[in-house]
Amino acid sequence: MDRQQILDLYDWALGVCFRHPSKGEVPTAVVGVIHPQACGEREVRGCADCVIAMEDIRREEAARAGSEYQPGRVGEAAG
Repeated sequence: MDRQQILDLYDWALGVCFRHPSKGEVPTAVVGVIHPQACGEREVRGCADCVIAMEDIRREEAARAGSEYQPGRVGEAAG
């Protein structure tokens, strides 16, 4: 899959990227959920560059483990 095909697997909305907050609001996708003690549940959002970087890490980990890489699952609980 190419970059755009992978990005198309995600739902995008304006938000602040967890790694690039200085960019302000940009298109982001949910890459995780945290549960701070004081405020329940909060989404962690990443920009396109971060989503692709995280997908690259997942692809490398799958190759090392000998398992199948399935794009579009950044932010899902490992299991």
